[in-house]
Amino acid sequence: MKVVAKTHCGKVRPINEDRYLVPEEGDSIVLVADGMGGHKAGEVASETAAQTIRACAVKMHGREISIKTALKWVRQANQIIYRMANEKPECMGMGTTMTFLYFMDKHALLAHVGDSRCYRIRDGRIMQLTKDHSLVAELVRIGEITPEQARNHPYRNIITRALGTDDYVAVDAQDIPVEENDVYLLCSDGLSNCVSVPQIEETLARTPFYEAADALVQKALEGGGLDNITVLLMQVEAVEENNG
Repeated sequence: MKVVAKTHCGKVRPINEDRYLVPEEGDSIVLVADGMGGHKAGEVASETAAQTIRACAVKMHGREISIKTALKWVRQANQIIYRMANEKPECMGMGTTMTFLYFMDKHALLAHVGDSRCYRIRDGRIMQLTKDHSLVAELVRIGEITPEQARNHPYRNIITRALGTDDYVAVDAQDIPVEENDVYLLCSDGLSNCVSVPQIEETLARTPFYEAADALVQKALEGGGLDNITVLLMQVEAVEENNG
């Protein structure tokens, strides 16, 4: 697989509370987390989520896992962050979004909490695979506002699910088929709030793969850069046949 990632503080935030994971030897996982909380607590939450999930993935050494296992990983991360938030005054109120893909043979497990997103680009067409857990997303789903209004809504930063804010978290998880040449985009809302889906699609279509993360971050900065921005792109180069 090919992977490229870029993170930027944006134009407003003094600290970058986003974190991402790219595959390392012994694992096959990509992840984006967007922290929230008091001074530096958001970055503690996102870093804790990322490293907890990585440790779980490394133990599997790329072996097959089930949705049940993916849910267990996320809830383990939630418990650790929740405990830290309750035991350390400087971490009080912290939490984080989390979206990850764990790749296996011809399929992947996608787990998601919050409003960081995962898109799939196949045959030049983009599809959002995750559902935002946010107030404005709920308003769009019930028809109270349009997607265009959601992008500039005063409550667009209010999320309805996050890791670490409660002792239990509901997690969206799905097993998705993976095809050769698929491109997967994981991003924090610093991208999705400033760059529309058609703009993302157009940027990816005209930009070489290893330059695309930079190009999308630049597009978000041009769109206001109101939040931390993280972009991670992964392209499937070949899908192994399972002969076992």
